[in-house]
Amino acid sequence: MARRYDCSTAAGRADGLRAAALAVGRGELVVLPTDTVYGIGADAFDPWAVEGLLEAKGRGRTMPSPVLVASPDAVDDLVTGFGDQGWALVEAFWPGGLTLIARHRPTLSWDLGETHGTVAIRMPSHPVALDLLAETGPMAVSSANLTGRASPQDCDAAQSMLGDAVAVYLDGGPTPAAVASSIVDLTQEVPVLKRAGAISAERLRDVVPDLQTL
Repeated sequence: MARRYDCSTAAGRADGLRAAALAVGRGELVVLPTDTVYGIGADAFDPWAVEGLLEAKGRGRTMPSPVLVASPDAVDDLVTGFGDQGWALVEAFWPGGLTLIARHRPTLSWDLGETHGTVAIRMPSHPVALDLLAETGPMAVSSANLTGRASPQDCDAAQSMLGDAVAVYLDGGPTPAAVASSIVDLTQEVPVLKRAGAISAERLRDVVPDLQTL
């Protein structure tokens, strides 16, 4: 049976983070608040756990999971060819609602789905998410909804969809944003905005003036 922890109290948050970190270490799924919407997460380096995440959402391997990190320091360990523009975007918008797509290091032993050698990476700004990531390391995290349904802004909505497919729910109250992160692809010569979201194209172009849009 899934366990749920109220992270609005110090004791509940401490107990929840401990339980969630242990669950991730066992290859189980957790739901956590982020600065955009609630996410469902698993150990990014556990292929069975990531497969379970996709199955819980009813999502195929052609829609691989993004990866959340606790610090920009993790970037060099995960990707190559980030470039000056990528680092400029990190400095301007991390932690926050910006996901960056880059080539992942070929030596990494993970399977996030059919990524074609890339990974979508983000550092969220929600303190509960950051505390958990600091304990677990990089996590595969996707929005905590069944595919085709609205992304949840509170723990109740996530739990009503995912139920006991998730081992631990971290209830951090309503998330501050109703939209998903913006996604910028850094794998091409010129950065491309793949999804408009929490950060507008105008704000992104303040940092990367040649940003293209689809």
